[in-house]
Amino acid sequence: MGVENLQSIITEQQNRKTLQIDRQSTEEILSIINEEDQTVPHHIKKEIGSISTVVDQVVAAFENGGRLFYIGAGTSGRIGILDASECPPTYGTPPEMVQAIIAGGEEAIFRAVEGAEDNEQLGASDIDKYKITKKDVVIGITASGRAPYVLGALKKAKEIGATTVSFTCTKKAILNEVADYKINIEVGPEVITGSTRMKAGTTQKLVLNMITTSSMIKIGKVYKNLMVDVQPLNKKLVDRAKRIIQNVTGCTMEEASKLFEQSNGNPKLAIIMYSCDVDVQTAINLLNSSQGFVYKAIKAYNNKIN
Repeated sequence: MGVENLQSIITEQQNRKTLQIDRQSTEEILSIINEEDQTVPHHIKKEIGSISTVVDQVVAAFENGGRLFYIGAGTSGRIGILDASECPPTYGTPPEMVQAIIAGGEEAIFRAVEGAEDNEQLGASDIDKYKITKKDVVIGITASGRAPYVLGALKKAKEIGATTVSFTCTKKAILNEVADYKINIEVGPEVITGSTRMKAGTTQKLVLNMITTSSMIKIGKVYKNLMVDVQPLNKKLVDRAKRIIQNVTGCTMEEASKLFEQSNGNPKLAIIMYSCDVDVQTAINLLNSSQGFVYKAIKAYNNKIN
C-alpha cells in the first residue's frame, strides 16, 4: 500500500486538536491526552452489538472444544498477548484455551522484528504452526485494518474453516473483506500522529478484556461477580480464594480455610459443599452435571431435596 493510501487511513491522520502540542506545558499535554482517552469508551459503546456477536461465537467455540486466538503485529500483537496470558491465573483456563500470536514471535514482544508485519505468508504459516482448526475462533487485530501479516493469517484461518474476526480501528478495513465477523471502532486520529499504542491500543485492551471476561462468565467461570475458578498459585491468590469462599457463604475465615483444604483449593466446590452441606465428591458431581455453573449446581440440589 502506497504512502498516499496510508495517509487516507484515519489512524494515520493528524489530530487537529494537537497541532501545537510540542509548545504546551506538561499539564496541558496531559490534559489533552486525558481528554482524547475519554472518548474511547463512547466509541466502543456504539459497537457493543458487534462485540456481543463475537463473544457468542467464542462461547460456542469453547463449548465445542475450540480455542480463541488473537493474532496481530507490534502493539496489537502485544495487547493480545497481555489479555491471553491473564486468562489462566484469573479463570483457571488451560494455557491453550486462549492464545495470542505476534508477528515475529517471542522476540517481537520486546522489540520490533523487521519485516514481520509486512509478511502475509508468515501470517499464514503461523496459523499452520499453531494447528488451528475449524473449531477455533481467530481474531485478527490491526489498528489500520491493513497489516499484511494479519491479513495472511485470517485468509489461512478462513480457508481452514475457523471462525474469523476483523478487529480494527477504522471502518474501511481491508481485513473486513476476509473475516466472517467484524469489530470496527474508529477512535479518530491519535494525539501523536500514527502512534496507535495510544487511543487505538486502549480500545484494543478494553475490547479484548470485554471479550474474554464475557466469555468466561458465559461458561461458568464466575459466580455472582467473583472469579471462582481462580488458580491459587501464590499467597495472594490463596487468600483471595479463601475470601471468595467466605464472601459467598458467610462462613468464618477459619471455616473458609477448612473448606479450601477439603476442596483441594477449589472455591467452586467449597461453595457448593457449604451451601448444600455435601461432601467433596457430591459437590464434584453436582458441578459436573451443571456444566461448571455454581448457581445451577446449588439450584439443582435444592430442587432435588425440596
